[in-house]
Amino acid sequence: MAFREILVTTAAGFGQAAWITVQLTFLSLLLGSVLGLILAFFKISSIRVLQWIANLYIALIRGTPLIVQIMFFYFGLAQGLGWNINEFPAGILALGIHAAAYIAEIFRGAIQSIDRGQMEAARSLGMSYPQAMRRIVMPQAFRRSLPPLGNQFIIGLKNSSLVAYIGVNELFGMALSEASANYQPFLTYAVNGLYYLALVLIFTFLLHRMEKHLHRDKGGTA
Repeated sequence: MAFREILVTTAAGFGQAAWITVQLTFLSLLLGSVLGLILAFFKISSIRVLQWIANLYIALIRGTPLIVQIMFFYFGLAQGLGWNINEFPAGILALGIHAAAYIAEIFRGAIQSIDRGQMEAARSLGMSYPQAMRRIVMPQAFRRSLPPLGNQFIIGLKNSSLVAYIGVNELFGMALSEASANYQPFLTYAVNGLYYLALVLIFTFLLHRMEKHLHRDKGGTA
């Protein structure tokens, strides 16, 4: 079976699987970004208990493999706590919680890179701490965090392939099924790789467009 034939015969299946991969990546990174921002505020907080919680979370997630975390959320929670969770939400939960540990450090570094004088100036004008953080610090921190966030998002897209091992029929899961059916693993995984490459290139293009848009809105200043 030629490469072109596999490309054509698997187009419908891989197309649907690619859409599942996009949904999985978007929802898990949305969850990871929200949790990551909360953890970043915990880390820069003056309350030691919050700092301890954030540090423990990051150490646990970074210190264990993602595949173990996926298996824990899908099989472990069901057996240990009696929770029946489907493979798709389990994948979102595991990927989001994993990404949050890395996104937290990105946000923390970006927030702490903003000159403290800007916060002091905002407070002297009568702004509360939350107002100054929302209006002055966070817009600048977001722009600075966008490039590393983009890298983390692309990593998240590729990490989504691991949820195939709990039965999610995303791109890699589809490739596993096709390769076992057509006995052409080399060509099938080559086609699978092209789909991942296309998604990464599209994602990278959109991120670059967003960076340029934010750069232009600020008159070309970082």
